[in-house]
Amino acid sequence: MDKDFIIPKEVSRVTKALRMAGFEAYLIGGCVRDMVCGHKPKDWDITTNAKPDEIMALFENTFYENDYGTVGVVNEETEDPTLTVVEVTPYRIEGVYSDKRRPDSVTFSAHIEDDLKRRDFTMNAIAYDEDKRQIIDLYKGQQDIKDKTIRTVGSPGERFGEDALRMLRAVRLSTELGFTINAETEKAVVENAQHLQKISQERVRDEFTKMIMSANPLTGIFVTHKLGLLQYIVPELELGIKTEQNGDHIYDVWEHNLRAVQHSADRGWELHVRLAALLHDIAKPQTRRWSDEKKDWTFYGHDVVGGRVSREILTRLKFPKKMVKTVSKLVRYHLFFSDVDKITLSAVRRIVRNVGPENVWDLMKVRACDRIGMGRPKETPYRLRKYESMIEEAMRAPISVQMLKINGAKIIEVTHETPGPQIGLILHALLEEVLDDPSKNTEEFLVKRAQELSQLPENELKKRGDQGKQKKEAEEEKELSKIRKRHWVK
Repeated sequence: MDKDFIIPKEVSRVTKALRMAGFEAYLIGGCVRDMVCGHKPKDWDITTNAKPDEIMALFENTFYENDYGTVGVVNEETEDPTLTVVEVTPYRIEGVYSDKRRPDSVTFSAHIEDDLKRRDFTMNAIAYDEDKRQIIDLYKGQQDIKDKTIRTVGSPGERFGEDALRMLRAVRLSTELGFTINAETEKAVVENAQHLQKISQERVRDEFTKMIMSANPLTGIFVTHKLGLLQYIVPELELGIKTEQNGDHIYDVWEHNLRAVQHSADRGWELHVRLAALLHDIAKPQTRRWSDEKKDWTFYGHDVVGGRVSREILTRLKFPKKMVKTVSKLVRYHLFFSDVDKITLSAVRRIVRNVGPENVWDLMKVRACDRIGMGRPKETPYRLRKYESMIEEAMRAPISVQMLKINGAKIIEVTHETPGPQIGLILHALLEEVLDDPSKNTEEFLVKRAQELSQLPENELKKRGDQGKQKKEAEEEKELSKIRKRHWVK
């Protein structure tokens, strides 16, 4: 079947060079699948009958650091960072996978058919010849794409026996593409799920991350559980199944967590927010206690325990240390709400200090996910907006003598005054002048002005100092009024 796809020039130059040298060159795998689906490919892979040394001889800048024959061809001039390197792999035949992770041996082949039959799913076993605008589709991958079906090439048991990560990849691809896993393939996943334990945590993490970053993480995690894979990734999540909550919640802990992470995806939020949304109530099952007094379930300390458990989960999955620290902190402090009519700015400042100014707005995002996960209709009701306003108030630069480029000790040094109330009056008088003209906030000006003020009669200095205090209070109220108006609160 002839197809006319748009191929980036950085990719075309590689396939053209291979063909000009007398070799075959096909686009292969996910990039062809994406083009058939009508999507823009994220990665571009090329397969050829050229051997690694023959590939490297054709290009000026290459690298070859693996056992599978894949050569990285570097594009030194490209505006697209995804095209900095184009990978070229010889056709290959793979030996047995005794560890269910990688082939024991790899043999290079001269035939594209050998390469296609080792692929995981039919939709990934499609090759495209750009020169002839021709597709090679031996396993009806295009039909499966049309039918939105994920099916293995050949026996699913054999494919999953070769590389157990393919089971998780099937779920991830179905989540990303909105496809259904073929019944025979799905059955093989259930039968072989335990082999996922043999896969490195880094590879599992990468597939799990792609699922979380898809548009439908709720569906992906649910299917992962249904097929028996989740118990080998985040078994702690499954403890929430049928774990009932108190009257504020209409869902069990399991569904609540899934709905929370789905909201984070609906909003397009970052990975650390999505992970925190998924794990924020991870410790509720183990902290749940029945209260005879309240006639309801309690979950005291689930935030503290959750911070520790989330840290253990993400460390086990080999997430970067910074990600582990950020997510566990968001989980630890997600339970920050109290009555906004009673909470003080100092309490809000403690929250900002605990979670970090750089994370506090992400904490609010997690709180929004928590609320939507409870089945509440609004993401930012008045109470939440009020809290956001208080956070902004707590984080703003204070209008005080501390903002001056001079302090009491310096004034004592340059005026030779003794410590006492007069130093405070000078500071407030200086503050009034700086509020009127911020350009005066330099040490040189303030030192000179402090010396002049120190010569004033006591009553005149007190008058100017009081005027400074009043102006400070007026400026603070003006700024706070703007903040509250921005959040539509009083």
